[in-house]
Amino acid sequence: ESRRASRTATPIHGQRSRHLWVTGQYVNPEWKAKADAEPGGSRVSNNPTAVWLDRIAAINGTPNSSSNGAFGVRDHLDEALRQGAGYIQFVIYNLPGRDCSALASNGELGPDELPRYKSEYIDPIAAIQSDSKYRNIRIINVVEIDSLPNLVTNTSGQAGGTVMCDTVKANGAYVNGVGYALAKLGAIGNVYNYIDAGHHGWLGWDSNFGPTADILKTAAVASGSTVNNVHGFITNTANYSALVEPYFKVTDNVNGQTVRQSKWVDWNYYVDELSFAQAFRTKLISVGFNSNIGMLIDTSRNGWGGANRPTGPGATTSVDTYVNGGRIDRRAHAGNWCNQAGAGLGERPRANPATGIDAYVWVKPPGESDGSSSEIPNNEGKGFDRMCDPTYGGNARNGNNPTGALPNAPISGAWFSAQFRELMQNAYPAL
Repeated sequence: ESRRASRTATPIHGQRSRHLWVTGQYVNPEWKAKADAEPGGSRVSNNPTAVWLDRIAAINGTPNSSSNGAFGVRDHLDEALRQGAGYIQFVIYNLPGRDCSALASNGELGPDELPRYKSEYIDPIAAIQSDSKYRNIRIINVVEIDSLPNLVTNTSGQAGGTVMCDTVKANGAYVNGVGYALAKLGAIGNVYNYIDAGHHGWLGWDSNFGPTADILKTAAVASGSTVNNVHGFITNTANYSALVEPYFKVTDNVNGQTVRQSKWVDWNYYVDELSFAQAFRTKLISVGFNSNIGMLIDTSRNGWGGANRPTGPGATTSVDTYVNGGRIDRRAHAGNWCNQAGAGLGERPRANPATGIDAYVWVKPPGESDGSSSEIPNNEGKGFDRMCDPTYGGNARNGNNPTGALPNAPISGAWFSAQFRELMQNAYPAL
């Protein structure tokens, strides 16, 4: 049955997602080789991870690059055929003015280079993915992480708003870029697009939740696209938010105070990714997305296991002792996103783990850096962000807290051995 046939029939969300995600997974041999080279790495190296297309050169492969690998899109698809894989995951990640609020993952295209994005980036990817040779592989595209929510939360008038975010909001680069990518890639019968939808620690407040759903809908129908080009959404991409907080709920009260008043929760309506993803799916359907959309959650680095993992609720002295003593997520602030110390591998990739969730996935390949701890010149357009500096005291976006970043990190996408070893050590479920 074709994807389009299932879209026009009665929604069969569960059946379609099982069919999509259960059949043989693609194991990226380049990531596998790096994982296998680490002590104990073979325990996890056969998990499926996504291939990041973070610049134009990545389409044909970057053999001399410090990050990612020599394989291009066609090489990976050919390897998927060789493996007999049922599906493969790509990250479409090169918008004009990319990551307008973070320097570590800035891209190569300026905010006014939407024509280049279309002709030199999306069109060549679509040309390869549409080759009939690959028609029996389900191609999953994670579309432009960390982009559209920035238009809601990081523009003028917001804490930490930036000129670049103002620019790409005003000129439509993000909305039209995402719409074009969805339309072009969604026209391919065996392609499934999932748009990035932030994470609970970013969008869990009413002031962000609804407006972000609206901007996602605006992008999904821009540049000739329709909502039928959207198979679903992904949360927590390359982030560390706990999947489930087992020892406190957002509805809990301590001494007459709601846990929402705690410094950690900070009036958020969600305390973990699973509850957020399920609620956001309902919201997205309400603003006009198809009722059979599914959610993905990136669980590559949100396990938070190891000796420091709490085993029960915190003391009921105050809402802060209760939350801080029991929370699995041990970051100083939920806005900390770069190479977090103490993190661990999370749930292994698997299909249909919870209601409305198509799969837990490892979109961020464990062991690939989020950004360099200090400035490192490179030819990949990747800047230095102080949020990756372990000595930085923070900014308005992370409540002026320490960054919690590991030291001696390479540029984003490059292999970070020390981090990979710590992720294995703190894996939950344990390895």
